[in-house]
Amino acid sequence: MSDGAAWQGNIKARLYERVRERGYDSLSTFADARPAVPLYVLADELGHDVAAVQVLSGLLYEAEQNKRVTRLVRDVLVRELSERFPSGWPDVLDDATRGEVAMALGTWTAYTPETHKERVRAARAVLRESPPPPGWRPNGPDDELLRTLLPDDEA
Repeated sequence: MSDGAAWQGNIKARLYERVRERGYDSLSTFADARPAVPLYVLADELGHDVAAVQVLSGLLYEAEQNKRVTRLVRDVLVRELSERFPSGWPDVLDDATRGEVAMALGTWTAYTPETHKERVRAARAVLRESPPPPGWRPNGPDDELLRTLLPDDEA
């Protein structure tokens, strides 16, 4: 992607063309079929001229249209945790794993729309104060613990 191809042409049209080529009617259904797959991997699956941030932007657009932003916010955390902790939540929180947790939670916050930042900050605090059990690995945005941290509230 270093050649800049991801930023040329009609990005939105390219994203939807690629997901339709793969048999999906939306970016959300494409992503839902790949729970816990990092955003950059989803982008790679759609082609060398698709960037992870474009996938995230498209997913956010669809989530806003369908009043499912909170679910998307949980989904992004699942994808971040899957990337950083493929074997699940670490057994020991030493300096290295604390740094990885901080990176995952920080990236999650950065990818969160402003409308949900305060809720994400509160959820982060809970995760730091009462970490999940070792090995916990949510397989999707509807994980019970995640729904407790960030319940759906959209009408």
